[in-house]
Amino acid sequence: MKIFCIGRNYIDHAKELNNAVPSSPMIFMKPPTAKLKKGYPFYIPNFTDDLHYEVEVILKICKNGKTVEKEFAHRYYDQIGLGIDFTARDLQSKLKSKGHPWEIAKAFDNSAIVGDFKEKSTFTDMNNINFGLNINDKTVQQGNTKDLIFDFDTLIVHISKFFTLQVGDLIYTGTPAGVGNVKPGDTLEGFLEDDKMFELEIK
Repeated sequence: MKIFCIGRNYIDHAKELNNAVPSSPMIFMKPPTAKLKKGYPFYIPNFTDDLHYEVEVILKICKNGKTVEKEFAHRYYDQIGLGIDFTARDLQSKLKSKGHPWEIAKAFDNSAIVGDFKEKSTFTDMNNINFGLNINDKTVQQGNTKDLIFDFDTLIVHISKFFTLQVGDLIYTGTPAGVGNVKPGDTLEGFLEDDKMFELEIK
């Protein structure tokens, strides 16, 4: 299983971090060890003092493919889910300032939270899916896939130019504005439309 992540795929999120809006999808990856086991709490690692949540819609790949054409891209994912891309923001900022890769700020153990999935057929429009994140019963992020800079099919096409897609791979499609830090004792709940897709305790 490969975990692909797309950075800066919502304009408002790019602006809130003072980042340039990309002209093509920004891809980074997390290893399988980044996936937190379902039902487990998340323990804040001791190498960061500014751990940020980023709620994201996730695509689950259902078909192997390489250099997928746009007209066929919709056939390569059959489930839509929700998760969190945890980021050690302080560590990432230091690495970026030096021009260094920042995988250790994004791809560390348990940094990928994967909630439940729904069949793609339950959605009437891939470009109009509401999602959000609550922390301690307060909404902190709200998004809609209509605001994606690069839509699902475009991501499939772009990623498959460089990497062979395989059944079970996951694509985190980007986070909307509203990211922030978490602290021990927080409870995070993610929603896709009106369905709760995950609940996570921070330790």
